Amino acid sequence: MTKVVLVTGGSRGIGAATALACARAGFHVGVVYREQADAAAGVVAACLAEGVDAVAVPADVAVEADVLRAFAAVTDRLGPLTALVNNAGVVAPRSRVDGLDADRIERMLRVNVLSAFLCAREAVRRMSTRHGGEGGAIVNVSSRAAVLGSPNQYVDYAASKAALDTLTVGLAQEVAQEGIRVNSVRAGMVHTEIHQGTGMPDRVERLKHTVPMARGGRPEEISAAVMWLLSPEASFVTGALLDVSGGR
Repeated sequence: MTKVVLVTGGSRGIGAATALACARAGFHVGVVYREQADAAAGVVAACLAEGVDAVAVPADVAVEADVLRAFAAVTDRLGPLTALVNNAGVVAPRSRVDGLDADRIERMLRVNVLSAFLCAREAVRRMSTRHGGEGGAIVNVSSRAAVLGSPNQYVDYAASKAALDTLTVGLAQEVAQEGIRVNSVRAGMVHTEIHQGTGMPDRVERLKHTVPMARGGRPEEISAAVMWLLSPEASFVTGALLDVSGGR
């Protein structure tokens, strides 16, 4: 069966590394991105060089109409969906909870939670045997912040990732007998551009001493875990929350 994956937030960081790893594993790849068209085109070119088909689709996955359009564009070009990687996410500058405003909290929840629900819904509608699909796998890219809480930094971000973990566990049980596995990778501190959104682009280097392995992770180390969860080797794994965090 032809393997087709849709990766949200696929133009950079963990998403880009995952898209390329999927291509190397023989997946046709849909790269969904909100901005950075040039970066997305570069990811697509790298995937095409691996001998698979790939397409970049601009979309704001926190907007339902954009999600519907993105899924239609990917499947029209590449074929029936067999995998989804919910990777899109945002963070914000450091703040205590008493310094947050409603706009920030709402944006965090829309991008990090609502988008994952919408994309998971569309993936299930296409992959579930209940809906005539052939099955598949969903991997949500979460964070250790969901467990640690991120006090004095971004409790709103941590809460959004905890919601993503709950989606993983609940949805996994809903579709376990419909040919779909659902899992999360909870990443620790990883060297990606997302830290620019915190106002601390050097955050990983500044805090790596708090990690037992005394370093930050690489996007490829997170994508390797995602790939295992997508692979047949993880055929008896669903509802799992896999920590890839250097021990913290």
